[in-house]
Amino acid sequence: MTAKVGERIAKRLSRSGVCSRREAERWVAEGRITVDGEQLTEPGTLVTASSDVRVDGQPIGLPRATQVWRYNKLRGLLCTNIDPRGRPTIFDHLPSHLPRVMSVGRLDFDSEGLLLLTNDGELARQMELPQNAWIRRYRVRVFGTPTKNALKTLKSGISINTIDYAPIDTTIDNTRASNSWLTVSLGEGKNREVRKVFEHLGYPVSRLIRTAYGPFQLGQLPRGNVRKIASRVIKDQLGTGI
Repeated sequence: MTAKVGERIAKRLSRSGVCSRREAERWVAEGRITVDGEQLTEPGTLVTASSDVRVDGQPIGLPRATQVWRYNKLRGLLCTNIDPRGRPTIFDHLPSHLPRVMSVGRLDFDSEGLLLLTNDGELARQMELPQNAWIRRYRVRVFGTPTKNALKTLKSGISINTIDYAPIDTTIDNTRASNSWLTVSLGEGKNREVRKVFEHLGYPVSRLIRTAYGPFQLGQLPRGNVRKIASRVIKDQLGTGI
């Protein structure tokens, strides 16, 4: 059923705000997607603007205008649609007027601060690409005060349990009692990276706030609030045609 021209079904679904590309591939495997009345079996299937694409028998809408929002995530929320353990997610707390959105990267359950949201799964993937070399910046509170040797180790890169972490820039902002506030900047953003490296060095993290993701800043956005980013800003930063 592959068309000669068009775009991959996963891309069409993500641009329509239905799901992420990864979810689309899973839905194809589950037999939930049809094109022009035929059930898909290949995630690489191409579709055109005239294709009748349906999920669970329901037609999907036309691709929506791409939008991106800044969200000041609260602690105690997961960046997932559904949690088997019933814990609250960011999607339980987003304003009802937002369309279906997905997060650009993640913040763990106990972390807070800047999280980017978009209704375009393809754009979300593009914004996460390592080749963007976007710096993630955090305010981090740790127990203790990192030594010069510890900061030097982070700056040189560190390996923990066979996982290599790229260089991390760290500045000690202030120290009070048994805690220190740090500014931490890194380019990779692996799973729980900041927590893992500081725990490994003997400085457990007690609070972590992301303040910047590439060119996008948390700024004065109130906790739990969402603000749309102007399309021209996204175009300037990503060179997209939105």
